[in-house]
Amino acid sequence: MGSNSLGWARQVPEEERKNVFAVVIYIPKPLGTFLDNLRRELVPAYNPHAHVSVLPPRPLSVDWRIASTQAVELIDARAAFDVELTTVGIFPKTDVVYIEVGKGTAELEMLHTAMNTGPFEFAEPFSYRPHITLAQEVPPERVADVHELACRRWREFQGSRTFRAERAVFVQNTVGDCWIDLAEYSLGNSVPSHAKF
Repeated sequence: MGSNSLGWARQVPEEERKNVFAVVIYIPKPLGTFLDNLRRELVPAYNPHAHVSVLPPRPLSVDWRIASTQAVELIDARAAFDVELTTVGIFPKTDVVYIEVGKGTAELEMLHTAMNTGPFEFAEPFSYRPHITLAQEVPPERVADVHELACRRWREFQGSRTFRAERAVFVQNTVGDCWIDLAEYSLGNSVPSHAKF
């Protein structure tokens, strides 16, 4: 998922936005920077922003501002928590190369279950499993090599593999397949930061 800041979202006209939304937790520096660089190495020409999805992409049947009201109420009820990244894997049905989430999985699953209701309710094609995507839509003959390189780079990483999940961001996809930030929420804080349109 490539993305841009709240300020850039103001510059994207409504007709260039898709009815595809998600709620994510961005991974802070320096771990996030390492993961962004790794994803660019694995999938060149991609503009990533490392994150774990709370709600994977879905359409909305209401205006995003209405859905945002539910999001802030649910996120406000949750305390910040630690997320630990563990091993590199491959999802068998999709060949997506990803990093598994260890500590923090239960909190992410509870938040996902709470949020996948009302305006956000969606019959997801796959069971929710917290992870960080490293590479997707890789030609089948390259998947093993991409996985091996991802494993090697992850072993070489010397920094902390744990980050604090303190903020969630409501994002929307565009016709150029770039994700824009619409609103940001602090876990345990009822005041959202909305982009002004």
